[in-house]
Amino acid sequence: MAKKLSESIVMEVKDNGACVKVFEFSVPADIAKNESGKVLNYIAGVAQLPGFRPGKAPQALVSKKYAGEINEELRNRFVGAAVEKIEADGALDLLSLRFKEMGEFKAGEQFAFSMEGIIAPEVNIADYKNIKVEVPVDAVEDKAVEERLDMYRSMYGSYADVEGAAQAEDMLKVDYKGDFELPEDASASLKRQIEATDAFMWLNEPENIPGCIKAMTGAEVGKEYNFTAEYPADYREAALAGKSVNYTVKVSAVQRRKQLTDAELVERTASESIDALRENIRKGLEMDAKNQQRRNAAEAVYAKLDEMAGEFALPEALLESETQKLLQQKAREEVKSEEDAEKFKAAVADYRAALADDAKKSVRRTLILRQAAKLENITVSDEELDAQMQMMSRYYGCKPRELRDMLEKSGAIDELRVDIISGKVLDKLTEAALA
Repeated sequence: MAKKLSESIVMEVKDNGACVKVFEFSVPADIAKNESGKVLNYIAGVAQLPGFRPGKAPQALVSKKYAGEINEELRNRFVGAAVEKIEADGALDLLSLRFKEMGEFKAGEQFAFSMEGIIAPEVNIADYKNIKVEVPVDAVEDKAVEERLDMYRSMYGSYADVEGAAQAEDMLKVDYKGDFELPEDASASLKRQIEATDAFMWLNEPENIPGCIKAMTGAEVGKEYNFTAEYPADYREAALAGKSVNYTVKVSAVQRRKQLTDAELVERTASESIDALRENIRKGLEMDAKNQQRRNAAEAVYAKLDEMAGEFALPEALLESETQKLLQQKAREEVKSEEDAEKFKAAVADYRAALADDAKKSVRRTLILRQAAKLENITVSDEELDAQMQMMSRYYGCKPRELRDMLEKSGAIDELRVDIISGKVLDKLTEAALA
């Protein structure tokens, strides 16, 4: 029986720092020549060249015409065989693999190339099955039920005119005008932000106009008020971002939400009775408490895994990748203007240093849970990945196919797999730890 290509190529493994190995491959000239012949025969059999019937063109002509395609196919075959050879070594727990150096391929000659792999460190959590935690479920007190009931009474209630000064959570009917000069092409929403009549101004978060809650609390019907709004740099209307606008506001009505009676609340929520609604609220709060207990227990389980694992090397490439991801998240939070971008660039070294510990904790957690998943033979099926992307696509308001394409292009689909596996194994260990 002929040898597999992966068995015919030569591999030499060299250490290149903590958790890094370089794989140097060479394809003997006779093997390279044999594979080249196979590829040429295949392409010659399907090639269509002017003046020749399909598959009947001379191989010399095919070789010249399709030299690029032939070489690409040979490289793919050799690289695929190389990966297969690496994976066949059970002692190598490979996290990632990339090309390091690719030699020039010449038909019939020895071909050499190298790859660099990140190897998972040894993580010792052998006693993980004996982890036990005791995390109590918080009892649901009657006070919490009544507070939720009061919230529903207000939430489902309607606003009505009241006399006296406006209070927090009230709604004002107002005319207002700002001193901001609108551009000629101002949008309807920008115009409404600067001037409106018979408009409503809520004295709760999020504010209609920055600073209106503080300025208009205590306002009375028929009176006029002035205040300055300081728009944040990331305000949704770009024209107002970072601007100060002076407003004049005239109040025509103060309205306050009227709490519903028990009978009105029962009707509004389609409940059988106020006691039945209380019981449903209690069950919901108990479910919330149980879910919180589960989350607390999961973190307690991981804390024990983390302690059990002790110290182990963290691959520098993974630390750098995680640090970059955290830096990008921080940039999205901090940078809202060109000025912010310049400040961020100037302080990027400080941000990087501040995020170093978070990056280490994240990489360490991933590797510990990955080891637990290996010991438990936990994997992620394509169906589970698709289900997760279906849910994510609804959240982001896009099609699942679009989300998959985006994740594949950015390389984030591998991170998603890791997140799903981490969640699955932690759920399983938590269930066992609470039993």
